[in-house]
Amino acid sequence: MLSLVLRRLGSFVVTLLVASLVVFVVMDVLPGDPAAILLGTSARPDTLAALRHQLGLDQPLALQYLDWLGGLLTGDLGTSITYAVPVGGLIADRLAITVPLALLAIAISTALALSLGVLAASRQGRPADHAVMGFAQLGVAVPDFWIGLLLILLFSSWLQWFSAGGFPGWSAGPGPALKGLLLPAVALALPQAGVLTRVARGAVLEVMDEEFVRTARAKGLSRRATLWRHVVPNALLPVVTIIGLQFSFLIAGAVLVENVFSLPGLGRLAFLALAQRDLVVLRDVVLLFAALVITVNFVVDLVYLALDPRLRGHS
Repeated sequence: MLSLVLRRLGSFVVTLLVASLVVFVVMDVLPGDPAAILLGTSARPDTLAALRHQLGLDQPLALQYLDWLGGLLTGDLGTSITYAVPVGGLIADRLAITVPLALLAIAISTALALSLGVLAASRQGRPADHAVMGFAQLGVAVPDFWIGLLLILLFSSWLQWFSAGGFPGWSAGPGPALKGLLLPAVALALPQAGVLTRVARGAVLEVMDEEFVRTARAKGLSRRATLWRHVVPNALLPVVTIIGLQFSFLIAGAVLVENVFSLPGLGRLAFLALAQRDLVVLRDVVLLFAALVITVNFVVDLVYLALDPRLRGHS
């Protein structure tokens, strides 16, 4: 077991290094001068040279990469060209919004999908099953930003229960802050719930055909008890995998929803950095997105090892 975990950890570290190299190549080596992009084509040569020196672009590429990597390891993410403040502080402030948003969205998605998936599987071929699968198909087909616009029209413009956008801040208290995140979280959660519902339904149906389920029923255990005590726990492995992938997607894919609801999160920071050509911020944020995806996948692997003893036996 320990050797298997260490191998996964080694693969995790190597993947992070490769991701950092890819981000560096994309942001710094591809054709185009970042200094010229930031200052415009009419900038004077001495101004361009000064900015190139400030950004470290006059150094060899290998040294630029090692300096950037060393800064990441020591917590020095550089200084934003647009805001003239440390990038680490900008990212930390935005993570305080994006991470709770993703957690709230995954909680809504998981609760909804597990309930509907188990309901559909237990009533296979009946109207409830068809209704649930219709919802799942609709969730897969409709993009989250469009759902966000509909939620704004319904709950903000018409019913006026929620603000149309913005974030009151955690200093306003957990209640107002969570209320400000609720509509964006629902917009993010519904498409993911559609995918997870289909996975949960398929996993439950597969387990329901196993021999131990028929044995439990033959011993007199009720259908409901068999479903929740034996079927659902054994159907969690593929569901856990999708939940992990969804969480990383919700963090990295919140750019559009955060812009629809004007949330000052990490996705909006990345969007503004791209619009303002703030490549220092953009490079760090893109790497953070990649690192979050890799980290979540690593954690899902560990959860798999904990849930499935068969995998531990291969170590």
